[in-house]
Amino acid sequence: MILDIGFETMPREDLEAIILRRLKATIDRVYANVPFYRKKFEENNITPNDIKSLEDLKRIPFTTKDDLRDNYPFGMFAVPMDNVVRIHASSGTTGKPTVVGYTARDVNTWAELMARSLAAGGANRGDIIHNAYGYGLFTGGLGVHYGAEKLGASVIPVSGGNTKRQIVIMKDFGPTILTATPSYALHLSEVAEEVGVSFKDLKFKYGIFGAEPWSEKMRDEIERKLHIVAVDIYGLSEVIGPGVAIECHEAKKGLHVFEDHFIPEVINPSTGEVLPYGETGELVFTTITKEAFPVIRYRTRDITSLNPEPCICGRTHIRMNKVSGRTDDMLIIRGVNVFPSQIESVLMEMEEVEPHYQLVVDRDGNLDTLTVLVEVGERLFSDEVKRLQDREKKIAKNIKDYLGVSARVKLVEPKVIARSEGKAVRVIDNRKI
Repeated sequence: MILDIGFETMPREDLEAIILRRLKATIDRVYANVPFYRKKFEENNITPNDIKSLEDLKRIPFTTKDDLRDNYPFGMFAVPMDNVVRIHASSGTTGKPTVVGYTARDVNTWAELMARSLAAGGANRGDIIHNAYGYGLFTGGLGVHYGAEKLGASVIPVSGGNTKRQIVIMKDFGPTILTATPSYALHLSEVAEEVGVSFKDLKFKYGIFGAEPWSEKMRDEIERKLHIVAVDIYGLSEVIGPGVAIECHEAKKGLHVFEDHFIPEVINPSTGEVLPYGETGELVFTTITKEAFPVIRYRTRDITSLNPEPCICGRTHIRMNKVSGRTDDMLIIRGVNVFPSQIESVLMEMEEVEPHYQLVVDRDGNLDTLTVLVEVGERLFSDEVKRLQDREKKIAKNIKDYLGVSARVKLVEPKVIARSEGKAVRVIDNRKI
């Protein structure tokens, strides 16, 4: 496939005219076919004819994950079920799963966006893509798979798990692109070391990692251990899956949002006010080409900011900064807001500390307590107890200095913190139990 990058490099004025035309068509469709949206519009005295400019999008109320759950399973679909060729769903670990549908055209759009994404991340037609994202109701595995085929690359649909076997496949098949969650990529490097395989001797050039927030320090760790260029990709099932935005391998400075398909906004999560470029808040998306499951001003709960400056790669689409956390992952410890990624940034500054950690929150009487479990390397853990205690105190001091919150730090031996084939479990909040 020869990618048409015209939309990605289009002048802003031309691009915004296309965005507005597609937005109007989407508003007409959801108003006519989705009772939830028609009711929302009527309650706010809005009709499709009122949307005359991109600025008018701000008049429309937000859509939330609770709205999707309240209309479970198919109440948000904008087409009859006989037009739906694919159904995906979230895990439903915090309630009813969110269910999303795709028409045949949606699936093709998704494949094209993922082909764009893989190309931006360094993949070409001649590459072999080792796809370690999970297949099934999770959109990651199949999203990458169809994008790789659309690009014309070879894809190994290995999914997650069977990690030692994956190392054998990497040696024997010679893949050049790795796709996985960043935490699983680090787990792959651990297992490779255990079985005597060095990533330095493998053929990987680029890794495209997403599905969980990860810091620049973790990027450095991945690039050092796996000897690859690590690129961040962003997506979520409610919007389309992976392929909403991606870093280009040339710059790695913000993720290009495919604005010819998605309109991004950043809002104050408390007030709903739309924030100007550069200010950090909650990311909101409106889809403008999806048929089966369009969403209008969907609150993602992801924390980021937007940058409108053109990139050195030539793409003119708005860039979003790496997601720093989620509003629903935010911990409030004695009045201080704490994100796991902030703790990660502190830990990655420390020598001999591994990039595997977990935050455990408890309540002692009326006071919240935070314990940070951190893995250390074999050499440090086998050292004398006093040195371990000194290192725990130093990490706790750095967390206090950086975040203003007191935490108990407990260094644990390697491999104690459970590894995940999908998204890493960073927080255990026992206050909810």
